[in-house]
Amino acid sequence: MAATRIMSIHINKGKTARQCIGDRLDYIMNPKKTDGGILISTYACSPETAADEFMLFRQEYQQNTGRTQDNEIIAYHVRQAFKPDEITPEEANEIGEELASRMTDDQFAYVVATHIDKHHVQ
Repeated sequence: MAATRIMSIHINKGKTARQCIGDRLDYIMNPKKTDGGILISTYACSPETAADEFMLFRQEYQQNTGRTQDNEIIAYHVRQAFKPDEITPEEANEIGEELASRMTDDQFAYVVATHIDKHHVQ
């Protein structure tokens, strides 16, 4: 059974929203952690342009609603960790996709990346 942790991503002092989301996605999709990018899945975006696409979605929302927020949450980073040898990386990625689909009701774009650089899959 996976241990799950949900973290909100905010705009860091001195950085733009684009820089913050770009930094997080660079970490999440690191080829050294994701078997050269093989263990990356996306919905309604492309891995290569996800940060820019997320910023376009944000801009569209702000234009349509007229809403902006102080201390805005620009994304969520959900981590699942499995015990060593409990699951294959491919199975973990599939579970991550299923979770992201359920969490977003397929209403929002998302990136799922499975890291295999530790003794456990996450």
